Amino acid sequence: MAAEVLDVHGAGFVFTPRGESPCLGREGRLEECVPVTHSDLARRIHAASHLTGQFTLRSGRTATEYFDKYRFEGDPVLLDEIARRMAPLVPSGTEVLAGLEMGGIPVVTALGRHTGLPCAFVRKQAKPYGTCRLAEGADVEGRRVLVVEDVVTSGGQIVLSTADLRGLGAQVQEALCVIDREQGGADALATEGIHLVSLLKAGDLRAAAA
Repeated sequence: MAAEVLDVHGAGFVFTPRGESPCLGREGRLEECVPVTHSDLARRIHAASHLTGQFTLRSGRTATEYFDKYRFEGDPVLLDEIARRMAPLVPSGTEVLAGLEMGGIPVVTALGRHTGLPCAFVRKQAKPYGTCRLAEGADVEGRRVLVVEDVVTSGGQIVLSTADLRGLGAQVQEALCVIDREQGGADALATEGIHLVSLLKAGDLRAAAA
C-alpha cells in the first residue's frame, strides 16, 4: 500500500500503513524507499551516538570514547526507524508498553505510535505531589505489561522497576530494549523471571564500527 502525503501548511506530514516506514527527502517530499538492513541501522546508531574526546565515566574513570544514547533518541527520523523495527518484537498479548525514566520514555512513545498500544511512563520514584503515581499514563493493574528500555547493561533498573510494576498489579514477563550491551543484563533479568528481547546487541555496533 502506498503512503499518503498530506501537506499541512507546508509541513509535509506523511501517513503510512502500520509497520511501513516513510521515506522523506528534502522539504518533506516522499522519495523512493531504500530498505534499511539490520547492519544499516547499527551503523546509523553508531554514527549518531559514538563520540570521541575526554569523558568522565560513572565509575570515575576517564575515557576517550563515549556512547551517547540520547543522540539516537533525539533524532526523530532515526528513532522512528528504530521503533518501526522494534514493533514486531513486541510479544503477542502485550496490553501496555511501560517506558522507564528517562531513556525509555522517548523509545516507548515512538513504539506506541507503531503498535497502537497504550503507554505507561515509569518513574524511579513516585513524585510527592499531584497524582503521586509511580507509573503515569496507562493503567497497569491486572494487565500484561512490556517494560521498554533504551540500553541494557546490568539490567538493574529493569529489575527494580519490574518489582515496582508487579507491586502495582502488573503482569511483567518480558523487557524490550534497543541495545543489549551484553554485560550480563539478560542473565540478571532471567533470574527475576524477565526475558530480555533486544533489537541490537553490542556486537552489532562493534561490527558497524569496523
